[in-house]
Amino acid sequence: MTKGCEIPDYIASDEEVVELLKSAKTVAVVGISHNEDRDSHKVAKYLKEHGYKVIPVNPKYKEVLGEPCYPDLKSIPERVDVVDIFRNVEAIPGIVDEAIQVGAGAVWMQLGLTHNEAAEKAKQAGLKVVMNKCMKIEHNRLIKSKK
Repeated sequence: MTKGCEIPDYIASDEEVVELLKSAKTVAVVGISHNEDRDSHKVAKYLKEHGYKVIPVNPKYKEVLGEPCYPDLKSIPERVDVVDIFRNVEAIPGIVDEAIQVGAGAVWMQLGLTHNEAAEKAKQAGLKVVMNKCMKIEHNRLIKSKK
């Protein structure tokens, strides 16, 4: 079985997701694209429009969505509440390690991304973990639609 086909060992409950979405202020979007048609761009734009401070992370760009873009999590000069991952599954363990090192509050693996080993490592380090869910979809479903 390839890593991309893993079934999550752990699925965050709606209550956990709501608590995270309500408490988070700063979201680092790892693997963001300049391309407006890419999900990473659409999600980051949505989050920014809904009051989150979005910090783009991609070594290819200097800025995205009018925000300075950083090459990695270690380069961000402030604390990050959520690391939203838009990279292939092979990159997840390294991103999770970096999220732990910088003291992020949570790692969020986008829809279609699951890495049980990295998720367990993040949880052991005290981070909240969401796998195989889209931050935009969950915010729209659990927060915006309830207003």
